[in-house]
Amino acid sequence: MRKPWYVNWGLPLLETMFISIFILGLFYYWYGLADRYIIFLYGHTAAGIPPAQPFDEMTSSRYWMSGLVAAGAVMVLYTAANWLWGQVTARRKKHFVPSTWWQVWMLSTIPISMGIPAITMTVNSPTLPPSLAAACVVATLLGLAVALLPGKWAAERPMELIWLVADSIGLMPALLLLRAVELPGRGLSVSYATAWLMAIGGLVAGSVWLAGMSMLRIWRHKETPNARALLLAGLGLSYVLMPLVHHLLATPPAYRYISTASNFFAFNLGIQFLALMVAAGLAVGVTRGRRWWEFMRK
Repeated sequence: MRKPWYVNWGLPLLETMFISIFILGLFYYWYGLADRYIIFLYGHTAAGIPPAQPFDEMTSSRYWMSGLVAAGAVMVLYTAANWLWGQVTARRKKHFVPSTWWQVWMLSTIPISMGIPAITMTVNSPTLPPSLAAACVVATLLGLAVALLPGKWAAERPMELIWLVADSIGLMPALLLLRAVELPGRGLSVSYATAWLMAIGGLVAGSVWLAGMSMLRIWRHKETPNARALLLAGLGLSYVLMPLVHHLLATPPAYRYISTASNFFAFNLGIQFLALMVAAGLAVGVTRGRRWWEFMRK
């Protein structure tokens, strides 16, 4: 007998409603109620840099970075909620079937794609042009796709999620520090030697971390995740969770501003692509190495 549609889509619809209201609420607060001089650091000055203007390069990036901060908040809350509900149902000897991430994401695209432009292009001053409003939508939806992924793991296999997150820390240096090689060319107070030391040292540290996690997994007889899961976890930590952490913990309590994109992403698209490829290579390499070791031990 075919199940009614609401059996498979009822929970995703309910989650979509809460997630969409939460994200749009954050955008309305940031763009309609909060002090723009605090949230987006209008007028901010730094050594050798003129005061920030509403639509200069750095400030413009803060607008779409707000989408990643919102996605980071969803990641924390959604993962925690799925874990909690999974634990409650397990203690009651019931089976909890969490939503599939793509169902929630697909349903969320409509209210988010309509709501963010409606807010950012109409409230407060200055309002965003269509291009920046669209960038906010794209960043939010991309971040949300990654943010929803841990939910099912948290509900069904929380310990494996913890191991995966610990593993993915080893990819963060490639994703966040490799871009240091471009900093001297941007006129920042970093020497070429320091920049290369950060980039190469970060890759070495990440590789050592992954090697250590490999030995720990072997010792504890833990199954190896696939490269895709490892890479996505690294992207989630680096580009979704860390912008939220920066917003909440790395800013003064009275000035909870949104970070500029340059704190997480390379200015040069080629270098950013290289960072992604190196992280992907590390993910593929470590998973293949672990499986080779498992095969040799049999």
